[in-house]
Amino acid sequence: MAGSKACHPRGGSMSRFAAPPSDRQRHGRDIVPLTAASPAVPRKPVGRVTSRGVVVGAVAVLLTAGGASAGAAPSDPEVSGATVNSGHDVIVGITHDVRFPVTVTGSDDPGLAFADVDLKGPHGGFYTTDAFCETTTTCTTVFTVNAHPAPGSDDPVDLANANAGTWSVDALADLSNGDSVFAPGVGSFGLKRAAWLTVDASPEPVAKGARITVTGKLVRADWDTYRYAGYAGQAVKLQFRPKNSSTYTTVATGNTSGTGTLRTTVKAVKDGYWRWNFTGTRTTGPAKAAGDYVDVRP
Repeated sequence: MAGSKACHPRGGSMSRFAAPPSDRQRHGRDIVPLTAASPAVPRKPVGRVTSRGVVVGAVAVLLTAGGASAGAAPSDPEVSGATVNSGHDVIVGITHDVRFPVTVTGSDDPGLAFADVDLKGPHGGFYTTDAFCETTTTCTTVFTVNAHPAPGSDDPVDLANANAGTWSVDALADLSNGDSVFAPGVGSFGLKRAAWLTVDASPEPVAKGARITVTGKLVRADWDTYRYAGYAGQAVKLQFRPKNSSTYTTVATGNTSGTGTLRTTVKAVKDGYWRWNFTGTRTTGPAKAAGDYVDVRP
């Protein structure tokens, strides 16, 4: 899980996966990795401070899974929230970088001037970047994540399968009056492995009233091997859309085999399209197969 790969976000510094975070410093602040084996450490939210150095101890502890801002008084927070990828999960495959924005919001008196944003995930997952704020109430940074080897590099990849799941957002914001405020757990999002579905309905054409066999396979990105592998034991919906309709309806539910395969039989009633629809899990994104058309003849 070591390695450092970077892109240039709007603030001019770097979005990077830092591992282990305990081996480095940012802006004079030690970073301690969040790991499953680490004990929980009681901590107090940090309110307004007068310099970055004051929050060394606050950043160098584990974060609790909270969504509340740790700004000033609850009635007047300087940092009120963080929105990741416009509110959508971040889905990562095995071959391409994925870029997404993180927008930190706050009150404009005093206004926000600069934001240092950390993303923390399961099993030590950690990305960081910073940016100057575009308005007194919003600061947008851009992160780049991936699960593929960097060309020409001996470093391991950024992401491993164990990092998939729910991530939290911490923000250290510099205010226009010269103060700073640290807001742990100000937002959260899902960082998930990409999934793909196939479908095949046969025979084609088929006599009305006869049986159609619908097969398929569900696979998902393996961030450890850089391949797609079958996703076992998952419930997947079989859906049908009549020829002259734009709406799919669920007609059955199948479960994937140990290799991710699907198979069921249905009665042929009318012309239309068949597909499998997977809604996703906590660690894996959703997937829909393209509809396979079956001509049903009298």
